[in-house]
Amino acid sequence: MVDTKRNLLVVEDDPGLQRQYKWNFEGYNALVVGTREEAINALETHKPAVVTLDLGLPPDPDGTSEGFATLEGILKRAPNTKIIVASGHGTHESALQAIAMGAYDFYQKPVDPDRLGLIVERAFRLYDLEAENRQLAANNQSSKFKGLITGCPSMYKVCDMVERVAPANVSVLLLGASGTGKELLARAVHNLSERKAGKFVAINCAAIPENLLESELFGYEKGAFTGAAKQTLGKIELAEGGTLFLDEIGDLQFSLQVKLLRFLQERVIERVGGRTEVPVDVRVVCATHQNLEGDIADGRFREDLFYRLSEIIINIPTLAERRGDAVLLAKAFLNKFNSELEKKITGFTQDALTAISSYRWPGNVRELENRIKRSVIMCNGKKISSEDLELTLKDDEVEILNLKIVREHSDIKVIHKAIEQSNGNVTQAAKLLGISRPTFYGLVKQYDINL
Repeated sequence: MVDTKRNLLVVEDDPGLQRQYKWNFEGYNALVVGTREEAINALETHKPAVVTLDLGLPPDPDGTSEGFATLEGILKRAPNTKIIVASGHGTHESALQAIAMGAYDFYQKPVDPDRLGLIVERAFRLYDLEAENRQLAANNQSSKFKGLITGCPSMYKVCDMVERVAPANVSVLLLGASGTGKELLARAVHNLSERKAGKFVAINCAAIPENLLESELFGYEKGAFTGAAKQTLGKIELAEGGTLFLDEIGDLQFSLQVKLLRFLQERVIERVGGRTEVPVDVRVVCATHQNLEGDIADGRFREDLFYRLSEIIINIPTLAERRGDAVLLAKAFLNKFNSELEKKITGFTQDALTAISSYRWPGNVRELENRIKRSVIMCNGKKISSEDLELTLKDDEVEILNLKIVREHSDIKVIHKAIEQSNGNVTQAAKLLGISRPTFYGLVKQYDINL
């Protein structure tokens, strides 16, 4: 029978506590050792996700030097391991040093089994979540949907539709708000098609002035206009054998809609200033954030062109409609910018995560990416807070998922206000809140609030 228990490494030299830990953690595969050497050997053999570590280990049982050396050794070999440090030696200073070195949490002796059990279980959950995110990122690198990170059923449906449509040589119209990833999905259509060996050529119809867009699309002959010193191929010809992506097709001027329609019907073009018909074999994928059917009714978009472009229509949900994806993407962007900017930010505070999941993100994924990048640059602490994100939400902006989130948001807001009004004085802040200093510190730790 396969043992499905999770590996937990307990580093403790006291025989009595070793027996207690064995009993307390009977729900795990608890590996109990008493020295640094044994801890490193167990780490390399069993690869535990979580470690509880006593800082007072032999040959320095009354100090912390051997414990810190063990902490450093574990993190060097397995940096993703969650280490919970326990000690009765200089607790406050030891806690600060251990967390600064990379420990996940700190627990003061004497041990409260129930509380330590909750900390351990929370560490396992965090480890599993981070492992899942790393796996998603790894899969993403080799995926045909390169750059797409999601855990949302509605986006899974979009991806499934792209996979089914891609092999068919039909025109695809992607509808979605700005920043939802329309070009990313257009590239996926290309990469999953038989044209993947050809070029993927993109042009934004809204970004090029009207008097230049025709020559950009169809190319021009030498002498067609002032400055036309040589024959130049347009985007349509450059995409020969591949895919042409027309972004923001709803902004294409009416006069060019006629020429594009002729190309789609006849599959030939005429360069600006030319008289020769040039056959071109390309697949057309378009995207827009506009309501094309409304534009047709208002006479701004040709109905016959719409039907040529929309053999298949794929609607892309906004980030606000992708439940849970904002936090998943935020963590992926944090890893990306940590690497690019050579930063070592370890994650997000609880108030930041609440803000990310509650904010509506009108700019969608693009806005989220830009905000995370700015936060990584500006953050002075180990974790990004809602202040770093500049996402201090009002009560009516918090998405009500359950009572726990609402209470957390309210607690965080009040604690921040107390800290602000007391100018960072912990005693005064606790007094304003009507709680003791230890309770205040407990709340600060629980919500990952930077003092």
